[in-house]
Amino acid sequence: MHTEKLKIGKIVNTHGIRGEVKVLRITDFEERFTPGNEVIITSEQRDITLTIDSHRIHKGFDLITFKDYTNVNDVEQWKGMNLYIDQSQAEELEEDAYYYHEIIGCQVQTVEGEELGKVKEILSPGANDVWVVQRPGKKDLLLPYIEDVVKKVNTQDGIISVELMEGMLD
Repeated sequence: MHTEKLKIGKIVNTHGIRGEVKVLRITDFEERFTPGNEVIITSEQRDITLTIDSHRIHKGFDLITFKDYTNVNDVEQWKGMNLYIDQSQAEELEEDAYYYHEIIGCQVQTVEGEELGKVKEILSPGANDVWVVQRPGKKDLLLPYIEDVVKKVNTQDGIISVELMEGMLD
């Protein structure tokens, strides 16, 4: 049975010689990388399920080792690959919380109905996420995910209604 996989990060490099990998996280759930949890790497041939052995944060990146992979040569091949979890491992979300994959690709419009573009990525620079909206023929619009701006999210129809603040479209 094929179940949906959710992307939670990308292996950007190896770290040291003991099989540690440097992961750029794209999930809000830090507990994703708790030792004992399983993650999936998809290679051209097959999915590889790995068990996290250790996790620490270093200079803004998650550093992870996997059970039975204790040497840099074992993990070198995974550089540039994405980490996934099985959808069945997804956390129950609180109200008004969304998975990144539910938001990316949504159409963004003003509360008045003016089309602005599509969400192409989500940044997590600090206190709140920023949704990057790709606008046809214009530079990207950065929307802070805050109550004053994001008024309604309809993941079923893929539509997000926003109220722009002064100066946002400049």
